[in-house]
Amino acid sequence: MPAPQCASCGQARAALRRPRSGQALCSECFCAAFEAEVLHTVETGRLLPRGAVVAVGASGGKDSTVLAHVLRELAPRLGITLHLVAVDEGIGGYRDAALTAVRHQAEVWGLPLTIVAYSDLFGGWTMDAVARSTAGTGRSRACCTFCGVLRRRALEEGARLVGATHIVTGHNADDMAETVLMNFLRGDAGRLARGGVLGSRGEGGALPRCRPLQLASQKEVVLFAHFRRLHYFSDECVYAPEAFRAHARRLLKALEAARPSAVLDLVHSAERLALAPAACPPPPTACTRCGALASRPLCQACALLDGLNRGRPRLAIGKGRRGLDEEEPQNQAKVQPEPQAQNQAPAQSQPGLAASLAQLTF
Repeated sequence: MPAPQCASCGQARAALRRPRSGQALCSECFCAAFEAEVLHTVETGRLLPRGAVVAVGASGGKDSTVLAHVLRELAPRLGITLHLVAVDEGIGGYRDAALTAVRHQAEVWGLPLTIVAYSDLFGGWTMDAVARSTAGTGRSRACCTFCGVLRRRALEEGARLVGATHIVTGHNADDMAETVLMNFLRGDAGRLARGGVLGSRGEGGALPRCRPLQLASQKEVVLFAHFRRLHYFSDECVYAPEAFRAHARRLLKALEAARPSAVLDLVHSAERLALAPAACPPPPTACTRCGALASRPLCQACALLDGLNRGRPRLAIGKGRRGLDEEEPQNQAKVQPEPQAQNQAPAQSQPGLAASLAQLTF
């Protein structure tokens, strides 16, 4: 059976039916509609003001690649300047290949690229070192929790380093729906209360963040990358199969099979969620160590690093972190991450983030 004509231009043969509407479109009309919807999201949400210097979180994957490509096309109309910021988490056999893809993209697009590394920012800790430290503690599945918190902090520091005024990330609708499910399953009222909007305004001195692809399905992101022939890295992180998010992803796929609109329904539900006053988390304060926004004396990043440095990664997550808000006994030795290479000096105790940034070279 021949493909129908494009419902938009009426001339070319349709290349797909849009998952959200069932509309038959050719590749050019689909890509034009996709870019127009991202533009609409940015403009109606007032996410990126004119003159903004935007740090694009570039992982080398499909989402960040599509986001950077679309924003580069829209930059003249939006009046913004783009700078790619990539994070090297220190995952052997995985991150090096992804960073190669990022460097290729930056060269093709002619965009500046800055790479920041966990090992430079966090006193020598890499994700491989974190995985070794948590092995056998009952928390080995929490690698993605450590990585997510530290990557968010690293992206913030990298954006400040390049003089950015805003940060954008490539989270799509499927990512956001998975996050909503995870927060419901965990009963995390705090994250449910703030997780549905398109971004954050930058409270507590943090840079404003937004997610222009939040209403775009993963299927359409993949199709856009295919039609625009974008080169991206597609291998899964070696620690991802153990993550709790994998369970939410499987549940979401089952829900989507029964109800195709389930992904966007969950995203919009989070946007409209209202908590009872008694369930609302207390207003955040400043971390006593780094000054970042925090709901406890230590922000999540400092608490996780504190647990690693004390050799108590089990206590760095969940209810156990209450013990990490206490001052460290003076007679307790800190655990040091292993050197990554023979020519690399042993890691020192965790320096302050400002001191670490002053030592970065690119």
